[in-house]
Amino acid sequence: MKNGQHDTQNTNNTGLTRRGFIAGTASVSIISASGWSPAALATETPKKGGHLTLAMGHGAATDSYNPARSENNFQGVVILALTDTLTEIASTGELVPSIAESWDGGVDARIWTFKIRKDITFHNGKNLKASDIIASLNHHRGEKSESAVRPIAQSIVQLEAPDDYTVTVELLEGNSDFPYNLALPQFAIFQAKEDGSLDWMSGVGVGGYQLKEFEPGVKASFVRNKNYWKAGRAHVDSVDILVIHDISARTNALITGAVQVIDKVDPKTARLLSRKAGVKVEETAGPLHYTFPMRTDIGPFTDNNVRLALKYAIDRQEILDKVLRGHGTIGNDNPIGPSYRYFASEISPRAYDPDQAKHHLKKAGAEGLTVDLSAADAAFAGAVDAAVLYKEQAARAGININIIREPNDGYWSNVWMNKPFCACYWGGYSTEDTMFSTGYATSASWNDTFWHHERFNKLLKEARPLLDKNKRREIYTEMQLIIRDEGGVIAPFFANAIMAKNDTVEHGALGADRDFDGARIVERWWLA
Repeated sequence: MKNGQHDTQNTNNTGLTRRGFIAGTASVSIISASGWSPAALATETPKKGGHLTLAMGHGAATDSYNPARSENNFQGVVILALTDTLTEIASTGELVPSIAESWDGGVDARIWTFKIRKDITFHNGKNLKASDIIASLNHHRGEKSESAVRPIAQSIVQLEAPDDYTVTVELLEGNSDFPYNLALPQFAIFQAKEDGSLDWMSGVGVGGYQLKEFEPGVKASFVRNKNYWKAGRAHVDSVDILVIHDISARTNALITGAVQVIDKVDPKTARLLSRKAGVKVEETAGPLHYTFPMRTDIGPFTDNNVRLALKYAIDRQEILDKVLRGHGTIGNDNPIGPSYRYFASEISPRAYDPDQAKHHLKKAGAEGLTVDLSAADAAFAGAVDAAVLYKEQAARAGININIIREPNDGYWSNVWMNKPFCACYWGGYSTEDTMFSTGYATSASWNDTFWHHERFNKLLKEARPLLDKNKRREIYTEMQLIIRDEGGVIAPFFANAIMAKNDTVEHGALGADRDFDGARIVERWWLA
């Protein structure tokens, strides 16, 4: 169901597709889209009513619906059930209107004007206005901000509201990807308080569902917003989203009918699960990738030769075959994969080479290296198995990897970005700039390798305002090489997002920009 489809004529005139939008041509000076329209390409008319129960393999006791603190897909799904964003990435990958009905980037993509729909109300009946947009964007700005999207928000120089339904955003420098950034769950819109700050704590949004119950790391429950402004969305009457970290328990919940949809299906059991009566396994190929980040501020990972040794000591193909069962593609120790426009396909993936690993260990004076690697299936399905295989592969290079099996519960608060070497996953983003700015820039809150590289940061800044796609490609290729050869991340593969549902649930075309249909499963899916 292509619920994000907007007027065909307008799309053709502006070329507002993912590839066309970020192509970097002069057409960026006029970027606009028509207002919201229902699913033009739905294969059938969605049915209304019923109760939907989802189970997710992510979530923690530290979760909230504070958009600045959204760090996993459970939080993303919750936030996009509660409220919405200025723009939306449709299942086709194109950028379509949401709260903003049009936008214009001027001649240099530096001053953006967003026209806001006039028929949107919050769950409490308050009309959404430009002041709410400004408060929502300001929520991520400022020196004290700990928002994951602060590096993006910090590029905002000034926010103005010429009237109640127009917002002008002046950026420090041009950014032709800026409207794409505003589709992130972190940039979701909540209502402004009288003092101009953001009232996210009330849970009052403009989304298709109102919050009924929220228990961090356990459960979120919703009831349908009967006054939802989007036609052809928010079909079921109520929704429960359960956090079930254990993959066997999550799968069993689907088989027994306790839940109707699950994410993060184990690739090893996907085929067997698909043979169950009434169960359908589905997958999408997008920016999702699995990693082993090394904290470059902690020894021995401060030495790039140690990092290179560990990169040469992993057999990516073997892990892809045995753990992912082919449900993905080989990675190259950087976060940009085939789904990105500026993916550097000409850079060959680093081959498994124990001799090269030994060479770099010798250069580092680290022969006989022993390191701890923390892993849990909360990181990704099969993470522990992947770590065990990696241990066996690294042993041939004279590296001893001690596997620390961490609890699933609390993994993201206690292990990730705390332990020096661990398993991780990244859902990825729609543009190279967002991925780099969020996970690799020195100032990024989620720079999980604590990596600093002056040349990389300089190139990131240079590429952002460029309209020449060839120049952007050249810069992004160099940046991919820098991360590959000097970064602190081992990114062995890009994984297909595998989910499963029973035959009581239906949907249209699946979005691949994030797990669970672009994290918009709650408002896009319906009961058969």
